[in-house]
Amino acid sequence: MEKALVVEKEPITLVGGAKFDKKLLKMALDRAPQSVGADGGGSALIADGQIPLAVIGDMDSIDPFMSAKIPADHFHPVAEQDSTDFEKCLMRVEAPALIGVGFLGARVDHQMAVQTVLVRYPHKRCLLLGEEDLIFVIPPEFSMALDPDVRVSIFPMAEGKIESEGLFWSTSGLTFAPDGQIGTSNKSTGPIRLIPDGPKMIAILPVAYFDTVFDALLNAPKWPPRRTQCLA
Repeated sequence: MEKALVVEKEPITLVGGAKFDKKLLKMALDRAPQSVGADGGGSALIADGQIPLAVIGDMDSIDPFMSAKIPADHFHPVAEQDSTDFEKCLMRVEAPALIGVGFLGARVDHQMAVQTVLVRYPHKRCLLLGEEDLIFVIPPEFSMALDPDVRVSIFPMAEGKIESEGLFWSTSGLTFAPDGQIGTSNKSTGPIRLIPDGPKMIAILPVAYFDTVFDALLNAPKWPPRRTQCLA
């Protein structure tokens, strides 16, 4: 088993190559000051005045001028093309949680690939920030204080069930699937509690609730790593 390239005891900000508002990076770095770039995300970090702990990826999109400002031993090229740069990072970074910026929006195919990778590595506690929304894999049990009428969408990446409290439309007793019942555009009636039967459900909330969601995610139990994964 290959060892992780980056191991930290505090959350890490992970930056991808998609365009994003600088306020999102500030939000992430305020909670997770150490950073890792996914290929071209390393350029965005340098442009913001950050020196990433590592830049991981196939290195086909990082700006050469920006890369010259990063110590050579912080570069970790991974040539294989069977995984995205996002997945290459999740496979090789170990931290209590990750806050991702530069992975949502832009191209729909990229975002769909990102969502697929999230459910492959549910134990990573990866929270992704977009211009309007944030997304994450719902932990084995997830509780969070919310005001009434906050949008809480649940999207199944595979067939499964999820018990819930505090949602306007209860999910309890329903079977969800990508080609069947989904749980988008639900809303809170107050504090919520979600208990999925597996690491298959993605939650989508307004990015304005980032701090509340991140704190709840850090306090939630973790999914175990999937057996098919060969890296920490």
